[in-house]
Amino acid sequence: QVQLVESGGGSVQAGDSLRLSCAASGRTFGHYDMGWFRQAPGKERGFVAAISWTGGTTLYADSVKDRFTISRDNAKNTVYLQMNSLKPEDTAVYYCGTNVGSNWKQLSDYGYWGQGTQVTVSS
Repeated sequence: QVQLVESGGGSVQAGDSLRLSCAASGRTFGHYDMGWFRQAPGKERGFVAAISWTGGTTLYADSVKDRFTISRDNAKNTVYLQMNSLKPEDTAVYYCGTNVGSNWKQLSDYGYWGQGTQVTVSS
């Protein structure tokens, strides 16, 4: 019974930064591990980053490890994705989800998803 809404996407130039937000409603947000996935045109939805429910553990895809930072503020029911040094290949719709399994990188282990927010990076 968690509802998620992503925001913060937009159209930027290569090298720019964006911060995505995922606002949650519901009574169980604080006990979910959370993840960000993205889906580019013609591609499958792929893992970007995840964070434990306490915020103490994070995991990143190799392609974003040195550029993106995931964080959360449980008091605000919000997960963030700070994206720096954006590249055209980062162009995608970005989704946040609640992990209901044990594999943070596996799409099927997520139970609730937001509508997504579009990120477009031009060179």
